[in-house]
Amino acid sequence: MKMRIFRPFSLLLHEMKFAANMNSNPALFNLLSLSSKRLSTLSSSPNPIIVNYLIQTFGFSQTLANSISNRFWWAKSTENPQSVIHFLRDLGFSEAHIRTSVRVAPQILFSDIDKTLKPKVQFFEQLGLVGADLGKFISKNSKVLTISLEKKLVPCIEILKKTLSGDENNGDLIRVLRRCTWVLSRNPELLLSNIAFLESCGIVGSQLSMLLTRQPRLFVIKQSTLKDLVSRAVDMGFSIESRMLVYALYTISCLRDETLRKKFELFRSWGFTEQECIEMFRRTPGLLRASEEKLKLGMEFFMNTIKFEKTLLVHRPTILMLSMEDRVIPRYRVLQILKSKRLLKREPSFINVLSLTDEEFLDKFISRFADDAEELLVAYKGHSLQEVDE
Repeated sequence: MKMRIFRPFSLLLHEMKFAANMNSNPALFNLLSLSSKRLSTLSSSPNPIIVNYLIQTFGFSQTLANSISNRFWWAKSTENPQSVIHFLRDLGFSEAHIRTSVRVAPQILFSDIDKTLKPKVQFFEQLGLVGADLGKFISKNSKVLTISLEKKLVPCIEILKKTLSGDENNGDLIRVLRRCTWVLSRNPELLLSNIAFLESCGIVGSQLSMLLTRQPRLFVIKQSTLKDLVSRAVDMGFSIESRMLVYALYTISCLRDETLRKKFELFRSWGFTEQECIEMFRRTPGLLRASEEKLKLGMEFFMNTIKFEKTLLVHRPTILMLSMEDRVIPRYRVLQILKSKRLLKREPSFINVLSLTDEEFLDKFISRFADDAEELLVAYKGHSLQEVDE
């Protein structure tokens, strides 16, 4: 249809240009300019049928509907968009899933179902995304239906599957896609190149899989940026091929420079030196991912209430990662009661007490003191033995 309408006219314009160039006739130039403007206007005028459909069906604004209609100017009816909607419904998509999908990637309405949409949908179904799960995934990431299947989707998925060792049911793969779908829109060569670089740093096997699952964007950022992140980790005391490097890289990649600076300032405000801060981070890289509020509460409790020395926290920074509400403070309350009643022959190391499992702590500091077990359990869990039995 397009060839029958526009090609003869384009040939006429070509001949007019040629004549104008040969004869330098101003009249022909004016006619050519006018004709070109008319052709441009015709091809860019919004189709009211498409515009009304988009507004009434999906709640698009007039401006957005006009823009979409102009972009797909060759669509003269709502036949294809309606067919796409029926196709998505048949797959198990909810109306909310469909509306969200179309809002994110309206071009799917004008895609060929058999040649474009169906092969991609079948590809994701083979990965384990079906029915409502598929609808939820596509609605949040509908642009995946606009990505080339052969050039990007298939090669990227194959690379990811090879990297995620032991992922037999594609559970980790689907988590990666949900967390960072745009990994599929990048050049597969970049993905391979970044994987090779990480492996050269000693991040291999299960560590590489872990990093991909937790922070997939690292695998598709510019390699210069990735190298800079690794260099920063090395500058903070982590050596290449160290088993802790991957955790440092993960933490640094999660936080903005300003956030890292504030965390170090917080530790320095409690008297820790720069080197001590780095040592704490080196021992427990996840420490800097804890919120400032959590770190402040921990420092206040351990340094002011328990009277721990700084050196102890430098060597055992993991205790700052423990839950103050569920673990640290309840155990402290139990020990205080036991001490006040002189039930302990020897005061235990609080560090060791914190390392006990919940079952071990109950057995050693609550159950063995039958006469006081009720009071101790209330202090520990906030409820009585009778409530536990019920």
